[in-house]
Amino acid sequence: MKNTSILTVLFCSSILNVSAQQKPSGNLVQYVKPIIGTAKMGHTFPGATVPFGSVQLSPETDTLSYELNGKYNGDVYKYCAGYQYDDPTIVGFSHTHFSGTGHSDLGDFLVMPTVGKLQLNPGTKEHPENGYRSAYSHANETAEANYYKVKLDENNILAELTTTTRVGFHQYTFPKTDQAHIILDLMAGIYNYEDKDVWTYVRVVNDSLITGYRQTNGWARTRTVYFALSFSKPFNQYGCQNNSKRQVYRGFWGKFDQSKNFPELAGKQLRMYFDFKTNENEKIQLKMALSPVSMSNALENMKAEIPGWDFEAVKKQGQDQWNKELNKIVVSTTHKEDLVNFYTSMYHAALMPTVYMDVNGQYKGLDQEVHIAKGFVNYTSFSLWDTFRAFHPYLNIISPSRNADIVSSMMAHYDQTAMHMLPIWSHYANENWCMSGYHSVSVISDAIIKGTYKGDENAALDACVATAKHRSFEGLGYYMDMGYIPSEKNGVSVSSTLEYAYDDWCIAQLAKKLNRKDVYEEFNKRSENWKNVYDKASGFMRPRLSDGSFRKNFDVLKTDGQGFIEGNAWNFSLYVPQNPDAMIQMMGGKKKFVTHLDSLFTMHLPDEFFAETEDITRDGIIGNYVHGNEPAHHVAYLYNFTDQPWKTQSTVRMILNKQYHNGAAGLGGNDDCGQMSAWYIFSSLGFYPVAPGSDKYYFGSPLVKSATITLENGKTFSITAQNQSDKNVYVKQVILNGKPLDRLYITHDEIMNGGVLQFVMNGKPIR
Repeated sequence: MKNTSILTVLFCSSILNVSAQQKPSGNLVQYVKPIIGTAKMGHTFPGATVPFGSVQLSPETDTLSYELNGKYNGDVYKYCAGYQYDDPTIVGFSHTHFSGTGHSDLGDFLVMPTVGKLQLNPGTKEHPENGYRSAYSHANETAEANYYKVKLDENNILAELTTTTRVGFHQYTFPKTDQAHIILDLMAGIYNYEDKDVWTYVRVVNDSLITGYRQTNGWARTRTVYFALSFSKPFNQYGCQNNSKRQVYRGFWGKFDQSKNFPELAGKQLRMYFDFKTNENEKIQLKMALSPVSMSNALENMKAEIPGWDFEAVKKQGQDQWNKELNKIVVSTTHKEDLVNFYTSMYHAALMPTVYMDVNGQYKGLDQEVHIAKGFVNYTSFSLWDTFRAFHPYLNIISPSRNADIVSSMMAHYDQTAMHMLPIWSHYANENWCMSGYHSVSVISDAIIKGTYKGDENAALDACVATAKHRSFEGLGYYMDMGYIPSEKNGVSVSSTLEYAYDDWCIAQLAKKLNRKDVYEEFNKRSENWKNVYDKASGFMRPRLSDGSFRKNFDVLKTDGQGFIEGNAWNFSLYVPQNPDAMIQMMGGKKKFVTHLDSLFTMHLPDEFFAETEDITRDGIIGNYVHGNEPAHHVAYLYNFTDQPWKTQSTVRMILNKQYHNGAAGLGGNDDCGQMSAWYIFSSLGFYPVAPGSDKYYFGSPLVKSATITLENGKTFSITAQNQSDKNVYVKQVILNGKPLDRLYITHDEIMNGGVLQFVMNGKPIR
C-alpha cells in the first residue's frame, strides 16, 4: 500500500449509509465523542480543552462534599471529574479537571449564568429552583473536542465553552431581562470540604476585569492558582457573599460594606456576582485566564492567547489543534463505532498531563519558588502508576518531543523537591504520594533507551537510583534489606514488591545502556526480588511475613486486605513484565501457564470479592481479568511467551470489543489520564509494549483495516490488515517492509525508521 498521511477510511455502508470507499476530509474531530466515559463512576470529561491544555473547562453536575458526618463520603467518588451523566442538573462550569482519575482535586473558579432573583447558593438537584443550578437535557447538550454547549432550562440561557491552552472562553446567550447575573463561586471545588479553601483574594480592577487567586489544601496541600477574568460587557454592579467562619481577630475591615461594589475582597469562602441588563438573545462573553505564578501572568496569558472576542475563531483554532493531534494516526476501520472509539481514545490520550507554565515560561516549582522552563515545556499531573504502562510509550512513538519535555519536567521536580525523589503522583507544584512504585524511572528509562530524551542521561540515571534508594518510602527499606516487604509492615506489600522489581529492572536497562556496570549489576539483582513473594504451594504471589513464612490468612480472589493495591492475587501474580519467561517457568511451565491464563479470562469473580474497592466495578471485569484497572493490562499478551500465541490474538480482540463502546458508559473503568485509551490505541494497531524499558512491542490482533502513523522525524509507518473482519481475528503472517517476520514482536527502531507492517488475517488460529 502506498504510504500517505491520509488513508481511505472504510466504513460499513449500512452504518453510515454512504459508500464503503468514503474518504475522510482530515476533519477527524467529528469522530471524537468527549462524553464517552464511565458514567457510573462519573469520570467522563465532556468539556472544552485543547491538547494537554492547562484549562479544562467543563460542567459540574453536583456539589457533594468529600466529608459526611466526619467521615469519607463514598458517593463523592462519582464526581472525580465533576460531571455525572445521570445527574439532572448543572451547577456551573469550572476551569480545571482531571481525566478519569480514581481520586480528585481541582474544579477551580466555577462560573454560572442566571436570570431573575439573585441566589448565591447552589441549591439541590431535587430543587434546582432554590439555587443557582439549572436543570438541563442531554437532548440540548453538545460535546465536541474544544467545544461544549448546553441549554440551561431554568433560566433559558444557552451556554457555550471553548478554550486555549491557558484561557477558558465562555459565551452565554441570555433572554431579555433586567436581572441577568453571572456568578463566580470561589468556594466550589471537586472533592471539596469545609476547610479545603485556605485563602481567596479578589481585586476588581474595573467594570469588566477582575483578578485574584485561590489557595487550597486538598490532594495537593499547597496549591495556588491565579486568575484574570474579563467580561465582554461592563457589569452594572457586583457584590460578594463572604461565608467564611467568623474569626476572633478580624482587623478593622468592618468599617466597610464589602458585600456590594467593594473592589478588594479576601476570605476563605467567597461567592461573587456580576449584574447585567440584556436584550433578547444577547451574548455576554467572558475570558478566564489561569496562571501558576501571578495575577499579572494570568492577564498576560489572556492577552497573548485570546486578545479579542471572536468565540468562533478561538473554537476553530482549538479544533485545528485537535485535528493536528488526531491526524498523527489516520486509520480505516470496518465499523463506525471502532472509528469513534479510536479517535476518542486519541482524544483521551491528549488530555493529560497538562501544561504548567505561563506564556513567559514561568511556573511554580515544588520548592514554591518561581522558575523558568528553559528549553522545555513544563507539565504537571503525572498519574504514573497508570500511565507508564502504555501512555508514555505511545508518546514515544507519536510525540517524542512532548514526552522528552515530560521527562524534563520530572527532572525539574526531582531538583526542586525536598525529598530528592522523582514524581510518584504529582500536580500543581505538589507531590501527592498516591499509589505505589516509583514509575517515573520506567518513563525516564524507556525514553532514554528509545532515544526520545536528549538531556543529561547520567543525571537522569542518578535521579532514578536516588529515588529507588529512598528507604522511608512505602516499605522500600525493608525491600532493600530483605528482598521483599513484610506483610505486617505494609498493606500493599506484595504489589509494591512486584512493582519495585520491575522499576529496578528499568534502572538496570538504563544503566546498561549508559555503561554504568555497577548500577546495572545492583539493580539487575534487585529486579529478581519478585521471586521472593511467589508461593509455589498456592501458585500465586502471596503476602510474606518478616520471619519468611507466607501469611496463612490469604484469599486469591479477594481484593481488599490481601497485600495488593487495586487488584487481587490472580491479576497481580502475573505482574512480572520484565521477565515473563522466568515467571512462566516458575509457575509450572508453558502448558500449565496457558491453563492458568485461560482460567483468568473464563472464571467468574463474584461482586463480594471487590466490593470494598471503589476503583473496580463489574463493567471492567472479564471473568476474573480486571481490565478496568491497570495491573493486568499486559496479561493478554503473555500468551506470546507460550506455545499458543494465537490466544493473545483472540483475547485482545475480545477485550477491545467488550471494554470499549460508544456512549456515556463506553469505558469499563477509569481512563486514568489516558492509560485505558493508550491500551486501546496500541491494541487496535496490533502491538503493545509489554515491558516499557524494552524496545519490543508484542503482536496482538489489529482491529483497524489500515493505519498510517506520521512520525516527528518526517517518516511514516503504515499498518495494513489483509482479510480483516470481525471473524478473522487470527494472524496468519506478519510482513515488515516486504519480508516475513519469524518473531512475535516489532522493535521501536523498526517503527521509527518508517515502512509498512502487514498483517495477514485468518479465521482460524495458526497453531
